[in-house]
Amino acid sequence: MKLRADQSGNRGLPMPLWLQGALESAQSAILSALLVLLFTVWVWASGGLGSTGADFMARLAGQAWLLIHGVPLTVHLYSGSSSAQDLGGPLTLLPWGLALIPFLLSWRAGKRLARASYSDQLWQAALGALLIYGGFGFATAFVCGTEDVKINLVTAALLPLVPVLAGLTCGARRESRSWSRLIGVEAVDWISRTSQHSRWAGSYMWTVVRAAFLAIMAALSLSALLLVVSLAVHWAGIVSVYQGLGADVSGAAVLTLAQAGYLPHLVVYTLSWLSGAGFSLGTGSAAGAFGTAVGPVPAIPVLAAVPAGPAMFGPVGVLVPVIGGVLAGWWFLREGENHFDEWLSIRIRTRWFTATVSTVVLAAAIGAVGGVFALLLAWVSRGSLGLGRLSDIGPDPLRLGVFVAVELAAGTVLGHASAPWLERRQLSELPEPAGATRSSFSASKSAD
Repeated sequence: MKLRADQSGNRGLPMPLWLQGALESAQSAILSALLVLLFTVWVWASGGLGSTGADFMARLAGQAWLLIHGVPLTVHLYSGSSSAQDLGGPLTLLPWGLALIPFLLSWRAGKRLARASYSDQLWQAALGALLIYGGFGFATAFVCGTEDVKINLVTAALLPLVPVLAGLTCGARRESRSWSRLIGVEAVDWISRTSQHSRWAGSYMWTVVRAAFLAIMAALSLSALLLVVSLAVHWAGIVSVYQGLGADVSGAAVLTLAQAGYLPHLVVYTLSWLSGAGFSLGTGSAAGAFGTAVGPVPAIPVLAAVPAGPAMFGPVGVLVPVIGGVLAGWWFLREGENHFDEWLSIRIRTRWFTATVSTVVLAAAIGAVGGVFALLLAWVSRGSLGLGRLSDIGPDPLRLGVFVAVELAAGTVLGHASAPWLERRQLSELPEPAGATRSSFSASKSAD
């Protein structure tokens, strides 16, 4: 990108990378703000916000823009009595599904900035982009904060940078097609300078992390599938809640969009329900595979899909994270990076002992890493709606992490132990070479 290009053919001076990053970031911020503003204007014009003025509508749009970027708000709701009791609280249950809007816009910006930068200069563009986006968040919080909705200015300037930085990084990585080219470090040369034992240990641990990621993603995918099944089974109840609210088109659209923003939370809650850890739907309410005791909840249609009472087949849900562990153990064997088992076999000749110890250590490692992943997912999906007893929603992070770690470890033992048999079965089912009889094929293998 150039600062100026006229008809004389002079292409002008190259635009500084920090300025180009600032312009790309400003475009992303303005586009995301326009999307939120257009939707808010539609609801306001259709009477969905009552007899409020344009200033209230504009502040509400700014507050919604901050929410989709992960900025918590503090809501104050005062009762009509003389005591003026505050019924509100912190709004920390954030719609992470809607954070895809700034993430995808920043993905586009990251690709364009990587195209315009050398590998060791991308930080300049990223720094300019983050400074401008943080300034947008600070200005929005400063303008849109009211007595009823308090916004921390520092938080508003920093938290929007999380989805933006993730989008910039993923977009730049997609364009450069290599992490080493992205950061200007030759990873192969750096690894070659380390010792052989360090390389083995590093490849073993990196494979463990990838296997744990595969396990948790498989468990989440199965949880999402079962969530869809539950929504389909309880569809009549969901429709009844919509009809009971009596909302018009704009109100129903707002409610549906808000529920779509919380779909990632619902998937994590489903995993927590299946694992047996359970989750909370407000103070004093708990839902899990081994029993559900839910008190009064707000009229949110998607909550009609929560199973009520004891679930007959609920304990079977424990198999979902176990299946994720089975896939992780099988995948780990196919990667061929079990260097701990190789090291142990060199020192101890008793194979049944080394195989057992290495499998148990592998299961413990994959379970621990997967449990950390589950703990982080529970932490970001837990929060408060700032309304009375709805100040405690979501799974307990430590409880979910422990349950998932144990179940993934059990599945890893099964998957890694059965993987050799599965691999031999696949090899035996391979087709023979064309034009060769089975006896000649076997003879050729024996000769080799």
